[in-house]
Amino acid sequence: MKNALELADKETVVDLQSFLQRARRLDPEGMVRLRAFGTVLATYVAPIFSGNLMDTGPTVLGLRTCELAQPAEIDAIVPIAAVLDRLPLLLLADTFGKTSLVLELPESSRAPWAGISPPRTGWVEFGEVSEQKLTQTARDGIALVADSLPESVGGPIAARIRGEIWGRAMDLDSTIPTGAAFVAAGLGFLTENEQVGLYRADGWIRLSSQHGHVLAKAATHR
Repeated sequence: MKNALELADKETVVDLQSFLQRARRLDPEGMVRLRAFGTVLATYVAPIFSGNLMDTGPTVLGLRTCELAQPAEIDAIVPIAAVLDRLPLLLLADTFGKTSLVLELPESSRAPWAGISPPRTGWVEFGEVSEQKLTQTARDGIALVADSLPESVGGPIAARIRGEIWGRAMDLDSTIPTGAAFVAAGLGFLTENEQVGLYRADGWIRLSSQHGHVLAKAATHR
């Protein structure tokens, strides 16, 4: 079936629903990229992204993977809201004894950030960062954005200010953009007192916790 995915079980449906609900809170009009390779589904969202390829602002992706019941080869970009509308129907069907959890997707669309693809291989671990530091960085960034944006400022100016804040490195000795901490916290990827693994490849940084991954271009300014 074209643009259809059979999820492994009810727990997978609930997990995907929770992930996308968090992503929609960060970007109410957001898109999700669903890439299936065999029985693995990679789900990408972009709570922070540049408006176009010429923009110098950061793009920060959140990624979770899950298992499919049947192999599939799909690369679809669809509204988060559209997927969230469909997932409760799967759970309802399961309640009445339907065992097939087939998620039928709308026609694939486009997203401004979809052309910015992190590498799939070549990642090298280079350290770790504490959950406490990421959580505090996210809180500090949110406060700084609020303080830096008067109510009368909007559009391109507001986007530039946010981009400058979320694109900064977390500290002088780091290449982790502040926005990566914000996305990790906002998508629920952080567990109290966890040490989050750090990886790099081809100018990208990846934060990998037990709940998901955050991918972003390495910060170049502080």
